[in-house]
Amino acid sequence: MTIALIESLTFGLARLRDAAAEAGHRLCLLTRDRSWYAWELDRLAPHDLTVVDVDTTDVRACAEALDRLDDLAALVNSTDTWMLTGAELADRFGLPTLGLDTARTLRDKVEVRTRLHRAGLSRAGAIRVPPTARALTDAVAAVGYPVIVKDSAGTSSRGVWLIRDDTERDRAVREVPDATLLGRHLVAEPYFPGPVYSAETVTWQGRTTLLGVAVHVHTPEPVRREEAVAFPVALPAAELDHLRSWIGAVLATVGFRAGVAHTEFARTPDGPEVVEVNGRIAGAVIGEMMCRSLETNVYTAVVD
Repeated sequence: MTIALIESLTFGLARLRDAAAEAGHRLCLLTRDRSWYAWELDRLAPHDLTVVDVDTTDVRACAEALDRLDDLAALVNSTDTWMLTGAELADRFGLPTLGLDTARTLRDKVEVRTRLHRAGLSRAGAIRVPPTARALTDAVAAVGYPVIVKDSAGTSSRGVWLIRDDTERDRAVREVPDATLLGRHLVAEPYFPGPVYSAETVTWQGRTTLLGVAVHVHTPEPVRREEAVAFPVALPAAELDHLRSWIGAVLATVGFRAGVAHTEFARTPDGPEVVEVNGRIAGAVIGEMMCRSLETNVYTAVVD
């Protein structure tokens, strides 16, 4: 059978190819720019992976490309940017999917925070904010300092403003109207201070297993650029047990019932607070770190 990808993470193609081959399946990548994957494609033989050049922002073009594939059995959705496109196409072709409703929830940061708050899994909710100077000023006043304002469907830490005083508020007010946003609105929510970690999990039929926890090392505020990641983190046994039950409840609350997930959270003095829930395997080199430290190809779970 053929397993297709609508774009992919920068790293992990070779591991995913190995997992597909071990299961006896072919792997096909649909991409609008194969140069994004040059490092790994240069190390794969032509027969290891079929690459189809197509405008992946065009759902109709992607559907036509998928329709030409032999024995299409699955569609891997490993990126946030193409999550809705992938879920829509999987639903159209009757392929296994996390579900269009779940994809829409995960791509809406207000909805995620609101659900978690209602379920008692977050200490605060979020406000949906039109990307205008006046609306942003009102939202910051309603939430109070410190506040995080971010693109409702943003990725890769783009379109994020940490606002702790009037000066930072005024700077955000100047920048927001000209910002390029993936979502149609902004999110305003309290800033939960603490180091950032991520829970790496695999879920099947609503049951979640914690594969491990990674810590994300950032530069000092206000830039807070991610500089490094370490996996796995050795946490106290009691805290790790709490994280196992907590992450299972978080994923169930947002409707995630099957697949590999990467959930970033702040480790605050009052317990974990979700930063974002990603319905995919972790990006950058975290997938490779998991493979090496756990001594297994975790991408097998993606193929399964």
